[in-house]
Amino acid sequence: MASKTPQLETIKREEFGKGASRRLRRDGRLPAVVYGHGEDPVHLTLDYHEAYLIIRGNANALLNLQIEGDKQLVIVKDIQRNPLTRLVEHLDLLRVKADEKVAVDVPVEIVGEPAGDAIATLELMAMTVLAPVSDIPETIQIDVEGVEDGNNLTVGDITFPEGVTTELAMDDVVVVVAEPQEVELPEPEEGAEEAGEEPAEDDAKEAGEGDDEE
Repeated sequence: MASKTPQLETIKREEFGKGASRRLRRDGRLPAVVYGHGEDPVHLTLDYHEAYLIIRGNANALLNLQIEGDKQLVIVKDIQRNPLTRLVEHLDLLRVKADEKVAVDVPVEIVGEPAGDAIATLELMAMTVLAPVSDIPETIQIDVEGVEDGNNLTVGDITFPEGVTTELAMDDVVVVVAEPQEVELPEPEEGAEEAGEEPAEDDAKEAGEGDDEE
């Protein structure tokens, strides 16, 4: 769950375009846009290092921004990264109020160990939930402790944190528990081996006939 909300100073952005964005990042600034709640979007920049430390490992981070002397509570809605370097290039930030709930995508985490040699495999890597702004879970946990081979766990098997709900169907499969299956490779058919040897014998005969002709 979210702890104390970090605060970040911002600077209004005046220049736009790829060249301007590169210059900002070179100067240690991260471009961002704040939108939502019926207000006009605001383009600004954040300290790159401070912002990165906050969003690292938390795609739904809650931030308190200082925008020209005013405070604005926001959550991260989108993180744009360079496809090659994976460096963060831009943030989309949604205006929120402390007493409201928001729809967010949260990673699913397996806890516990299934019975015997069974292995638990996630079928649903993340799920959309409705959560209080001030208490967004970093993961949604599903317990597989002692679950036996051949059983599936569904959304209905999850114990959600207080105040967190989802509109997913209760019978949607989240985890499959199964023992690894040995796969036997088929042996080559005897006829196929003999067929593969015949051309070599024919080549040898042809080579011998060629020597006789010389």
